[in-house]
Amino acid sequence: MNDRLSGKQWTGRWRTGRRRARVAALVAGVTGVLATAVLGPHVPAAAADGPGAVGCPANLADRATCYTGQDANGASYAIAVPENWNGSLVVHAHGGPDLGAGSDPERAVGDLERWSVMVDEGYAWAGSSYRRGGYGTRMAAQDTENVRRLFTARFGTPAKTYVHGQSWGGNVAAKVVEMYGAGGRGPYAGALLTNGVLGGGSRGYDYRVDLRVVYQYYCRNLPRPTEPRYPLWEGLRADSTLTGAGLRARLQECTGYTSDPRDRTSLQQRNLDDILAVTRVPERTLESHLRFSVFTFRDIVHNRLGGRNPFGNRGVVYSGSHDDAALNAGVERFSADPSAARDLSWDSDITGDVSIPVLTLHAIDDPTAFVEHEAAYRASLRGAHRDRYLVQSFTRESEHSGLSDAEYATSVAALDNWARTGRKPTPRSLAAACPAHDRRYGTGCFYQPDYLPGPYASRVAPRPGGLRWPVLTAAGERALSRIDGVGIAP
Repeated sequence: MNDRLSGKQWTGRWRTGRRRARVAALVAGVTGVLATAVLGPHVPAAAADGPGAVGCPANLADRATCYTGQDANGASYAIAVPENWNGSLVVHAHGGPDLGAGSDPERAVGDLERWSVMVDEGYAWAGSSYRRGGYGTRMAAQDTENVRRLFTARFGTPAKTYVHGQSWGGNVAAKVVEMYGAGGRGPYAGALLTNGVLGGGSRGYDYRVDLRVVYQYYCRNLPRPTEPRYPLWEGLRADSTLTGAGLRARLQECTGYTSDPRDRTSLQQRNLDDILAVTRVPERTLESHLRFSVFTFRDIVHNRLGGRNPFGNRGVVYSGSHDDAALNAGVERFSADPSAARDLSWDSDITGDVSIPVLTLHAIDDPTAFVEHEAAYRASLRGAHRDRYLVQSFTRESEHSGLSDAEYATSVAALDNWARTGRKPTPRSLAAACPAHDRRYGTGCFYQPDYLPGPYASRVAPRPGGLRWPVLTAAGERALSRIDGVGIAP
């Protein structure tokens, strides 16, 4: 899920002193079904060149020393060490996935600017842009771990190291916890997951599967009747030249979603009403969800799974439209290829193999990563008898890409105290602690200590007769990873 901010929100974006280190080695010869999408638990050599000092983003000027570089896998990264460093480190996993071909060197620096609250709180910060765009949760987890190793090689072992994941980065960070923090023997003391996509890939995108087929039922323009047909689980033909602007034009043509309601035709309004009612996707994020179900699905299917289908909607009963019977009779149906579903699960699903403190923060009205993802995550840890390591907090906010800085500061302080003292925070203690941080940041405290999300299936229709959650146990996941040591079993 792409959680980039708009150009206006990136005010003061870092432009000066950018340094691009040369790539000394690239990953080659990776075998297995997902090829470059997923690597095994081994992380290659940390760096082509060490981090080089650069100018910090404007909002950290004179308060930190900043560094950038590129690791041996080609992943660009950024590091910041505050003047008042408390000796601990926050390693950041960003959201997305972005769909560019390579690693974006400005992504990590933009993330540093955006998450400067961690540096303001005294923590060193390190974040990777990942070695390439496109899907690959384990790949991103390895690049996140690699930037931690780079930091340690240059600055020494921190007193405590925490991993922070935002949006899809929450899934990445949850994988970091399972891959490198299991058993309490790893380098991470705790994890902070904010507005995380915690349902995993095997079911976390089911509502976008539903959006893809429901959209096509009403709009019939993706593909148009005059264009080559393809199964909708592909998202888009591999060779299609459709752009984001082209997708927006087709969405506007069908629904008039950017028009004043008074300027929509009656058919556009009915199409829009039906799509929103059936899928329960908020109108303000309809385009972004559709974009994911088109372009990111294409990446998953064609670039990561060799053309195999990991998605299914057979047996799902759609409701809420002006004519549910016609919708259910006419919507495209398909079943997942079991091997593709297995491989996507291995890459991204949560096993619950957690033995370090994990604190989550989620906006109740998050329009992108629905709050019910938190119920799925708790169920995974409960199924593994590890939910004692989890504290979840919720706020009455309605944005996905950014919450209150005072809440982030509260969260990292509570996580640090939990890791150091063993005193577990509660939703009420977090709410009580927030005003002290808000005196510094002035961004507000919006905790709802009594809130609990409904089950994931209360928001997203389960797949009848499909794979059951969790798809893989921790032991099963480890067994799969050992088959060839570097990738998913053929």
